Amino acid sequence: MIETSHSAFVALNMAYDSTEEPPSKVTSEDEEHIYEHIYETLVTSDKPELNHQMAVDELITTEANYVHNLQLCIFDIRHHLQKKQLPEIDLEGLFSNIDDILEVSKRLLKGLEASVNEGQGQLFHISTLFQELKAEMENVYKIYCGDYDQALLLLDIYSKEPRLQKEIMETLTTTVPHTGASNLSFFLVMPVQRITKYPLMLQKIVENTSDTDSAYGALQAAATAMTDVNANINEYKRRKEIADKYNKAGYLTLRERLARLNTHSIAKKTARLSRLFMHEAGIVTKTEDKEFDQLEEKFQSLASAIIDLKENVACFLDNTEMFLSFKPHEDELDMETYITQPYCSLAKKLHSTIFPVYKQRLEHLVYKPLCNLSETLRGPQKLIKKRSDKLLDYEEYEEKRNETGSVTYEEEAIMNAYLGINSLLVSELPTFNQVALKWLACILCSFMTLQRDLAKQILHEAEGEIVQLPHRHLSATEFWKMVMDTLKQAEDQLYFFQKKFDTVLPSPVVQPLTSAEEKKVLLLLNKHGPDKLYQVTRDTGGCKDMDLTLQRGQIVAFLHGMDTKGNTNRWLVDSGGPRGYVSPGKLQQYHYVPNSRPRTTTLPQGDTTGKTYPTCNFPQTPNPPAYFNTPVLQVRAAYPFTARSNQEVSLQAGQSVTVLEPHDKKGSKEWFLVEVNGQKGYVPSNYLVVLPPQPPGWVSPIWPFPAQ
Repeated sequence: MIETSHSAFVALNMAYDSTEEPPSKVTSEDEEHIYEHIYETLVTSDKPELNHQMAVDELITTEANYVHNLQLCIFDIRHHLQKKQLPEIDLEGLFSNIDDILEVSKRLLKGLEASVNEGQGQLFHISTLFQELKAEMENVYKIYCGDYDQALLLLDIYSKEPRLQKEIMETLTTTVPHTGASNLSFFLVMPVQRITKYPLMLQKIVENTSDTDSAYGALQAAATAMTDVNANINEYKRRKEIADKYNKAGYLTLRERLARLNTHSIAKKTARLSRLFMHEAGIVTKTEDKEFDQLEEKFQSLASAIIDLKENVACFLDNTEMFLSFKPHEDELDMETYITQPYCSLAKKLHSTIFPVYKQRLEHLVYKPLCNLSETLRGPQKLIKKRSDKLLDYEEYEEKRNETGSVTYEEEAIMNAYLGINSLLVSELPTFNQVALKWLACILCSFMTLQRDLAKQILHEAEGEIVQLPHRHLSATEFWKMVMDTLKQAEDQLYFFQKKFDTVLPSPVVQPLTSAEEKKVLLLLNKHGPDKLYQVTRDTGGCKDMDLTLQRGQIVAFLHGMDTKGNTNRWLVDSGGPRGYVSPGKLQQYHYVPNSRPRTTTLPQGDTTGKTYPTCNFPQTPNPPAYFNTPVLQVRAAYPFTARSNQEVSLQAGQSVTVLEPHDKKGSKEWFLVEVNGQKGYVPSNYLVVLPPQPPGWVSPIWPFPAQ
């Protein structure tokens, strides 16, 4: 009888086997005819057997209709919306993993249809089918049900946009007019409803099956399996809601956070702090979870690697930008043309095409994905931090329950919140770590591919220019020996230049100090000694724990050459206030020159004879020898200075300067009016230096002062 009754709706499902195209539409008249045929076939049977068979038929028939509606949703509705190409509509957010649900449902339907031919073994076949698909159904429905609330939120947002709402309704009218659906939620809710019906329909079959039937136990097991699936999905949704709740809290403004402070929250935070102190003091034992600790350690290591790589790539991009900003091939080089021509030709190609394209690809394929990956770390990091807070609450209330035997409803809810967060992290962190690691590996592969492509492009462009280079006949060994010899010679010349320059000007510092900074330097000097002082050469911003944010020119004192993890690229320094870490590459040894009492030097300059000009903290010059007929005093720039307005004038280090007025218009001696190369303007007085007198006929060597 089962075979006869089921023949009516087998025809209904014959069109569902195709995975590429949606099935043909089934009208309400067709469905009514099918149900009438089933009823007429079964009406002559006994009532218990009739109820039993109708329950089985209901399961198979409704599954066929469900698969049909899923195919309408995917192949008609979603496909139609994709053709509209509306970037404002998040189709992935709306439909989630509905494709996976369709695949599982089609396999379930195929198995249910096959069970019709099993005769007395049909019930065993149905029971086995549900138990085999239990894990897969739980996984796909868990994801869909977890995203369902977000899909409804998106629909609510779209409904408030007339244009988007019109496009969605036009899609429903065009593709599924026979359903009478007034909103897309009519289809989106189907998977959520269907998964909850499986245990009910299986239980109905169990109720209409005799307990003496050999398949009775298997049916009960199948019904229990589907009940467990629903329970697990509900638990997953509860954990996800907790996670979403605490993730949203991170976007609150400072005013909103302050508004949340009350007596209860302050008492709770105080209790947590007290518990934390007891952990550190060893008064109470901290709850350990080795499984979570291992997962967290791996996550934090991965997060640290991602952040470091992001910073390094950002620095690499900055250096590339700086490299592209210099174009020496556009300047006149003091070399033979036959030597410079190949270089200039190749450099022009690199600067105009290859490097700009490389930089653009690097930003698109490496840096932006790294930023996105770094952004995804925030959610787990917030949950891990919230878990630590909830763990302190859990320990306190667990201790109370052990002592008194009970806790309040609110305290139990807090304990359950910790258990939910902990369970969610333990189940999700392995997947997150694995996906993030694969993501990071893809980014690194992209970076290596870009580097390889860059090298190939440069070599390809350089092939035509290499043959014109003067050293092309040298072997690789001879060429690199020539390069090293040339660099050694340049290094010796630079060292000689430095020694000569040091005899003319005092030891330079990165940037002159203000009076306020002078006081701070004295405090550091008295506390740590002169050998420990360093000056910051570039602005630095803290991105890790205990990193300092320092300005260029600020003075710090060296404390230790590594951090607590042995990283020698982070020095511990004292900034005169907070202590913290800074990169040694941004520090330079600072030679402090004590501030002597103000001296004045008469500058012979036409009618200005007799005027006095303050000097700027430089060592006393020795008295000139007896053979000096006329002392010649020179004022020069000790440091390079770039004019920032029309009232100022730029200086090059070592450049000769004529002081016109030793003060500005307001009488401040911090700015001097000077004349440089025929141009007049103001410069900082502490950027100038008075050189020692020189014998007539002797000219001191002048070299450009190296820019800091």
